[in-house]
This record gives sequence, C-alpha cells and structure tokens, in this order.
Amino acid sequence: MLRCIQYDRTSHTVLLLFLSSTFWYSVLAKKGDEEIKVEDYETENAFCWIDYLVLATMLVISCGIGLFYGFLGKQKQSSDDFLLGGSTMGTIPMAISLAASFVTAIELLGNPTEMYNHGLQFWMISVSFLIVVPLTSSIYLPVFMKLRLTSSYEYFSLRFNSTTRYLASALYILQMVLYTSVAVFAPALALSKVTGMNVYMAVTGVYIVCIFYASQGGMKAVIIADTFQTAVLIGSLVVIVWKGVEFLGPNATLFLDSYSTDRLNIFNMDADPTVRHSFWSVVIGGTFYWMTMFCSNQASIQKYMSVQSISQVKKALWVSAFGLILVYTLNFYTGIIMVTRYKDCDPQSSFKIDGSDELLPFYVLTEMSHLKGVAGFFVAGIFSASLGTVASALNSLSAVTMEDFISGAFKITVPASKGAFWAKCISGIYGLISFGLVFIVSKLGSVMQVAISFNGMVGGVTLGLFTLGMFFPWANSKVLNILNYHP
Repeated sequence: MLRCIQYDRTSHTVLLLFLSSTFWYSVLAKKGDEEIKVEDYETENAFCWIDYLVLATMLVISCGIGLFYGFLGKQKQSSDDFLLGGSTMGTIPMAISLAASFVTAIELLGNPTEMYNHGLQFWMISVSFLIVVPLTSSIYLPVFMKLRLTSSYEYFSLRFNSTTRYLASALYILQMVLYTSVAVFAPALALSKVTGMNVYMAVTGVYIVCIFYASQGGMKAVIIADTFQTAVLIGSLVVIVWKGVEFLGPNATLFLDSYSTDRLNIFNMDADPTVRHSFWSVVIGGTFYWMTMFCSNQASIQKYMSVQSISQVKKALWVSAFGLILVYTLNFYTGIIMVTRYKDCDPQSSFKIDGSDELLPFYVLTEMSHLKGVAGFFVAGIFSASLGTVASALNSLSAVTMEDFISGAFKITVPASKGAFWAKCISGIYGLISFGLVFIVSKLGSVMQVAISFNGMVGGVTLGLFTLGMFFPWANSKVLNILNYHP
C-alpha cells in the first residue's frame, strides 16, 4: 500500500481548489472507471520489439553518420580537417550541435524532478541565455574568431605564458573526462529502470556507438549526428508532454495543481543565500555558469571555428539559446504534469523509486508503457542527449591533447597526412578512459549535482583566466608568477 503525501493548502486557495475540482470532475467523468492510480501499476521493466527497434534505429543512424564521414566521405588529411570540419559547416547544423552539447541526460532527468520537488523557479535560468549570448557575441567571440586557434588554451600561451596554458588544458581534460562519465551513466540508469537491462551493459552500448562515430567521423560527423539526435530528443519530450496532457486533462488543471502547492513562484526575490533558488541566484548564478559554457569551454569554441565567419557564429548562438529555452520549457512542463499525476501519492515517499533521478523514467514506465514505441522513443531521446555531449567532448579532448601537449609541450611534429589518424586514436583513447571512470561515477550519488560541481570548479577558473587576459591589460605572466615567488 502506498504511503501518500497531502500537501499543505492555505485558506486563500479554496476558490482555486473548487475550480480545480470542476476540471477534475469533467476529466474523471470522461475516464469513468478507467481512472489511473499509481497502485494499479507494477514496475515491469519490459520493452516490446517496437521499443527496441526505435532505440536501435537511433543508434544505427548515429553510427552510420560516423561511417559515412569516416570512410565514405572526403577523407581527412590533417588534424584541422578532422577537429574543425575544415571550417565549412553550415550555420544551423552548428547551432543545433552547440545546443545539443549543452543538453545532457543530466538536465533531462534532473529538471522535471527539480520542478516536481522545488517548483518552477529554476526555469528562470532560461533568462540567463538571453544575457549570455550578447556578452559572448560582443566581447569574447571576436577574440576567438580573430585568432582562430584549434585549442582555445593557446590563447594563454600568447597572453600569459606556457605554464598557464598547460595547467588550463590539464584542468579541462580532467573536467571533461569525468563529466562525460556522468553524462553517460545517467541515460544508462534511465534505460535500466525502463527495460531492466543491466546498467553497465547499457553504458557499454552507449560508449561503443559514441566512440565509433566521434572518433571516425570527426567534427563533421559530430555536428550532423547532433542535428539528428536533437530532433529525436525534442520529439521525445513533445510526446511525453502531449500524452501527459491528454491523460490528465486541460492545461488549466495542471497549473492550478502546481499553483495550489506553491510551485509556480518564478519571481522569488529573496536575497537570502541559504534559499535553494531565488530569482537572483538562478539568473545571476546561471549567467556565470552558462558563460563558462559559451565563453570558455573548448568544445563550444571549437564549434565556433567550424564555420567561416563571425556573423554565422552570432546567428548560431541565438538559435542555440532559443533551442535551450525550448528544451528547458518542455522539461519543466513535464514536471508540472508529474505534480498533478502524483499530487496525492508520491513515488519517492512510497519507495516506488530509490532516488529522485528515477522519477521521470518511472513516470514514463507507469503511464506510457502501453503505448508501443513511446518508452523506446523516450530512452532514445535520453541517449541522444548524452551522445551529443560525449561526442563533442571527445573531439575537443583530442584537439587539446594534439595542440597543447603533443605539438606544444612535447614539441612533436605530426605530419599533416597523419594528423587525422592521430586525432582519431586520441579520441578513442579518451573514450575508453571515460568508460572506465563510469564505474566510479556510479557511486557518487546524484548525477546532476556531480556534473554541475565538475563544471563549476573548472569552468569558473578558466572563464576567470580568459576574462583576466581580455579585460585587464596590466595583468601578465610576471604578475601571475608572483604567486610562485618565495623570498
């Protein structure tokens, strides 16, 4: 028997509850004896053949893109061709790929749960996208596009000294290897909850596909695969929202339920830093967080270099920003749907699930398993998000290693005809390292918190160094070396 939670309601919501009950009456009258209860479902982890077909199709197409650009398309002759796509990519594919690299399974699993547990306030991070894009376009982007460096950390060697460059590169490698492990473990967790497949078997499948197309096809394969996978991702979110509204009734009912439980407060102006989310902490903090992703992340800057002109990048930044807002909106609306679905019986409190990251997979399993192919589409969307992030990361790690360490620190000259070959090998090696670290990441708790911690610690330092170099002309290597001075 489920243990239910009754949310506190204040007297001023009596009228709203009356209106809500009216909507529910119309919905229940339509459903009759078919009203769905949590108790009516058992978490039978079963995929039908259609679900497997949908998931396999997405993975096979992703591999096919890598196969085409790696073996059937124009062969890569240099590391720049492999790592930057010859700077011939289109604006829209690059924009979609840029957004896809930021949307991981971490957000897809974490954001609906955030809405369900703590309300809509965190959605206001979408405002930060509208702030970050102008800052990136007018301040940081002109520097990167003028220099057109394969590794953005080469800037530190030009501006400060080689030591700063190598330290920043090493921190980025550590950050992304760990982050990709988190980004793969999350969809594997979702898959295990929906299908019953062993989580580590799922991890293995993801890495095989990702390492193949990222290491064989280079930047062109990454961007084209991201475009396809983004369509799958958004499509899966739309289906979940569409069927959720269809099952539960009018949109007004959903918003009334969230309002009556104080989940629609998006303008909490409390300046108390101990509050979980406020307008100021989300918007201001979110702006700095996304600046690390747009202005100082190697994977992002590398994609900027895959097109020819700065005007293309500026357009791509706005397209990617609105794409991210769309994904966040669909994500949080899914959380609103789950508030109505579980307003009386919470799966977390009733121990139907072990952790908050399992809430969305549990919802899809219990509510939509009778719709053939939907569960497979959902898992394909989760996988698509992670594949895009990991593929971009592997490509960027290869670029940093080739430019900053092989050519930079170790002064090894790689022949142009062998550049693509070595970039492929390095990309594959990082994929294997990241795969091994998954077994450690799986013991670290909430995937969302771990991932944000990795990005925050390293991304903030890197953003600070880029900002120091671009806006403080009196800061130089001698000033930085004061830190190492011992009289």
